[in-house]
Order: sequence, then C-alpha cells, then structure tokens
Amino acid sequence: MLIKKLIKFIEDWAPPGIAWERDNVGLQIGSREDKIENVLLSLDLTEDVVDTAINNNCNFIFNHHPFFFFPIKNIDYSEDSKSRIIKKLISNNISVYSAHTNLDFTKEGVSYQLAKKLGLNNIKFLAPLDKKQFKVVTFVPESEMQKLSSAVFKAGGGVIGEYSNCGFSIKGKGTFKGSENSNPVVGEKNSLTETEEIRFETVVDAWNLNRVVSAIIKNHPYEEPAYDIYPLNNTNGNFGFGAIGVLEKSLSKNEFLTLTAVKLKTPALRYSNGKNKRIKKVAVCGGTCADLLNKAIAQKADAFITADITYHTFQQGEDKILFIDAGHYETENVVLNEVQKRFEYFFSNNGEKIKVMKYKGNTNPVKFFIKNKRKK
Repeated sequence: MLIKKLIKFIEDWAPPGIAWERDNVGLQIGSREDKIENVLLSLDLTEDVVDTAINNNCNFIFNHHPFFFFPIKNIDYSEDSKSRIIKKLISNNISVYSAHTNLDFTKEGVSYQLAKKLGLNNIKFLAPLDKKQFKVVTFVPESEMQKLSSAVFKAGGGVIGEYSNCGFSIKGKGTFKGSENSNPVVGEKNSLTETEEIRFETVVDAWNLNRVVSAIIKNHPYEEPAYDIYPLNNTNGNFGFGAIGVLEKSLSKNEFLTLTAVKLKTPALRYSNGKNKRIKKVAVCGGTCADLLNKAIAQKADAFITADITYHTFQQGEDKILFIDAGHYETENVVLNEVQKRFEYFFSNNGEKIKVMKYKGNTNPVKFFIKNKRKK
C-alpha cells in the first residue's frame, strides 16, 4: 500500500481543514508515493523513536505533535538533535506524518478518547465547531440528478452528524438564453429556453467545498452550470473542542482524583477545588485547553480536566469547578490506542499485513520529583 492511501484514510477521519490555522499538520517529511512497510505511532518524534522505527522496519511514523512547527534555520548534525533526526529519517527513507489539532477537534479524537479513558458516558463535544459549513445549491435536469448527487456525496458533501448522502431536491423551471458563442445542451443558441429542472441542495464542510464545486462542474451536463454557495452558522456534530460526559456513578473529590491519576498513569495532579462535593458530570480537553473553563462551568460540569493551567487561571475556576491539570502528555497520549485500532482495521480490510506498533517509551519532557515523607 502506498503512503498516500493511508494519508487519505487519516484525513477522512481528521481533515486538515479543521486544524488550528497556525498549526502544521500533514506529511512532515517523506514521499506519498512510497510503499508502507510497517507503522510506528508516537506522541512526539525523538531520536529514540526514530531508532525504534529503524529497528522494527517501520518506514512510516505517525505523530500527534508536528515535527516541524517553527522554521529551521540550519541543519547541524553535531549540535542539534533535530538535525540528527532529519538525517536519520532521510537516510532510512522514513516518512513522518502529523495529525495535531485536527485530531484534537474530530469526533473520536483526543478529547473523546480522554473521556472514554475516564469512563465517561453520553459523550459529546464541549464546544461544537461552528461557521465551518456551507449550503451548496445547483440546478440540473432530472435525468442527470442521480449522477450529479452521487458525485457531490463522493466529494464529501451531504454529511450531517452520523448521516451521509443528505440532500434535498424539488422540481421547478429554469430559463436561459445562450449567446452566439454558446453550445447549449438543451434548447437553441440565441433563443430563450424554458426547461424542467431539479433544484438540488446539500450541506458541505468548508474543507470539502472546492472538491464539491469541482464535482458539480465536472458532472453537470450544462456548459455553464449554475450553483449558489451560502455560508452557514450551524454547529457541526462531528467536529469541536473538548468533550463532556457523565460517570456511571458519582464519586467524591478524592475518589475522582485517584481515578484520574490511575487511568492516566500520572504520579501527581495539580488542581483547584470546586463547589460540589460529588463528581458526576465531567468536561475534558486533551492538551492546552484552559480557555474552555467557562464552557465547562456553563454546562454545569462538576470537574474539568485539561493541561498547562496557569496560576491565575486556576483562580478563575476556584470554588466553581474541580479544575484539574493532568499533564499535556498524559491527556493526549490516550489517543494512540484509537489510532492503532483504526490503522489495523484499515490495513486488514485492504488485505495488507502491515504491522502497527506503538512506541513503548515515554516522550514526555516533563518529569516529576515526589518527595518522600519521613516517618516520625
């Protein structure tokens, strides 16, 4: 299987178009035309991760955090570990792909997996994505309706939540008059023509808009197909920020803190106290998401788990919500299990015997010092 086929599979799940505009997602280094041998998954790219890939014949590395985020000024093998990584990747023909904030913002992505790890049920986005959709309308002869709508759906149009191929059509009459230079499929040039047409409309995510318009133009029988594009303020159930759900049964504050530490395998948590003694409704967001604090409070969450919380942001949540900093690495690393499961299913479904391995080491740059209490 070529790398470009796996990339399409990834991007159908986590479209690059939903990523933070200053993010750098996608293929970081390598070639889409190379054939995949085996795959290694890791949150970050370190020298040991690359060495692991080499030792296990993995020529495709999937990372959450982009390897190239800031411009590189020079490549000095003797002074810089990033430069040595680049040399090893190129020398061993290893491709690196990053799905960062697009994986954060997609359903079943980072925050959903964090919520599931903590045992939450009835999970939904804490802040669904909005203003990223369009309604596309076109007018087509009834005989060509099936062909056109199928092409639009194949290009990514018509997806609403868990439903695909969503559209609406109604019959009407269209009029047009072609010039001397026209070549009309229906009617005569220089003559006003009235014909039966179908008005077809569907919803389109912003990152699929150009593909859908191209599909309309390519598959429409008319020389000059008419189409309208309307921006929408809809919320999108498949993409958003953070997640919120409920525990099967309520827990005390200490019980919930213990559960969080155990599930995320962290020796320490930073937190500020909330107002509720029992924890039932929980908001989460993997990585740096403290700016969603008010969203969590507004939805009456008893606790909010994220990472990289500052001192004064902790103050904002004090006595309002159990506000927990569980670590950047710890709240994001949970997504790799889901990535592995999806990749393995994809390869198996395509008759490929490609191994998908998770890096067994720890790429977390943050270390903990736990002072032992002396017995008196």
